[in-house]
Amino acid sequence: MGHDHDHLPSEIRHEKPLWWALGLTSTFLVVEVVGAFWTNSLALLSDAAHMATDTLALMIALVAVRLSRRPPDARRTYGYARLEALGAMINGAMLFVVAGYILWEAIGRFRQPQEIASTGMLVIAAVGLVINMISMRLLQAGSGESLNVKGAYLEVWADMLGSVAVIAGALLIQWTGWKPIDPILAVLIGLWVLPRTYVLMREAVNVLLEGVPKGMDVAKVRDRLSDHDAVLDVHDLHVWALASSTPALTAHIVMREGDDADRLRRELGDRLHDDFGIEHVTLQIEADHCGEACGQPSAAKDDDHTGHDHAATDAQGHRGHVHR
Repeated sequence: MGHDHDHLPSEIRHEKPLWWALGLTSTFLVVEVVGAFWTNSLALLSDAAHMATDTLALMIALVAVRLSRRPPDARRTYGYARLEALGAMINGAMLFVVAGYILWEAIGRFRQPQEIASTGMLVIAAVGLVINMISMRLLQAGSGESLNVKGAYLEVWADMLGSVAVIAGALLIQWTGWKPIDPILAVLIGLWVLPRTYVLMREAVNVLLEGVPKGMDVAKVRDRLSDHDAVLDVHDLHVWALASSTPALTAHIVMREGDDADRLRRELGDRLHDDFGIEHVTLQIEADHCGEACGQPSAAKDDDHTGHDHAATDAQGHRGHVHR
């Protein structure tokens, strides 16, 4: 049976808006950091840390779509998609350090409030709000089609709320002169950034440890494969993530005697694609009896396959690959 093993897209959709959004966000990140020290506003510095998460999300999205075009080679047969997870880990660790510094500095400012250039703080936050709104507009079209773009879109949307909070804080400082408003806002923004950074790092670790992709239920995948009339048993089922949005699956399928292995492989691949979005599928089709360990199909439902012959092939001598 012929297979098209080329998973590379013919074109990278929405890459140009990602580049524009990254340019705007990263430029303003530098401006906001400089402005934070100029105005002596810890709230602005905290919002800059949040802006850094936006920049990270945009970079990850661009890395993902860029590397998706790079084919596997002899040294990296799965390609380079996991650089996305490594980048997320490194940047997430740096964000934890920045957020920790901001929270520590805020404690000191509660004890000894400092003068804040609230007008400069207001102007910089207002510019940040405009930048976020432009970036949201750029990413909106792709957010419904790409998980990477959707993640970046949500990051920018959340940072827009942070800019609104800093604007409100600057106005309150001007009206009331109450200086602790600045460290209070810094703590609130810092506490907002930390959980989201933790979630990002947790997802990256899951990819690096070849964990089950987020939202994927292995039991349901097994049941969907077992539902096929020609399938007697499913075992050695593995589902993992090549990248944040690239699930992969391998499984051994015990086929009913007399059925066509190639047809079964295609039909199971279609189910996995349509129901779970799994495109990279490798299925090994086996005969009804492939040794004592799987001689009883019902017992094979368990995960105990000690002594099983993993080199078994189906009645037609095929090892199956279903790639879309």
